Amino acid sequence: MHVWAHLRTVGRHRRLVRRYCFRLGLYAQGLTHDLTKYSPTELLRSVRYYQGYRSPNDQERLENGVSLSWLHHKGRNRHHFEYWIDYCLKPEGGVYMGGCKMPMKYVAEMFCDRIAACRVYQGNAYTDASPYDYYQHSKDHILIHPDTDALIDRWLLLLKEQGEDAAFAQIRSELRQNRRQKR
Repeated sequence: MHVWAHLRTVGRHRRLVRRYCFRLGLYAQGLTHDLTKYSPTELLRSVRYYQGYRSPNDQERLENGVSLSWLHHKGRNRHHFEYWIDYCLKPEGGVYMGGCKMPMKYVAEMFCDRIAACRVYQGNAYTDASPYDYYQHSKDHILIHPDTDALIDRWLLLLKEQGEDAAFAQIRSELRQNRRQKR
């Protein structure tokens, strides 16, 4: 059992996301990010399948065909695009499975989450291109709303091309503008 190693990994990830969310003014999201990882459903499985270099969910999925930890996690954490998958209505009638448009504040938390996950799992190999490259690698097999995809893609590309300071400044500005428009 890798209890302490897993808790260190989760703690480091949460600290990074908290720091990034605070840079964006998302204080509540920064404080509550991934708290479900301490629930018995997620914690016990994650400790059992811990490897240190990738998500324990991958190993659980490999061994069992499904990750019950991941199903629990993505169903309770709005910063995952998978939380937003639902039946969508076709204009001509009928339904299909697809991604619903995510609120901007959760896309911003997803941005922070991707940076933190890449930093934790890649260590010294991390670059500002890492989150963008990882996202591009997964785009062909995910259900995500086109507007959400375009937004996270644009922000990750900005991070890759101009660095953290520019990306966080732009996202902070867009979040402020979005809040003003909702008033």
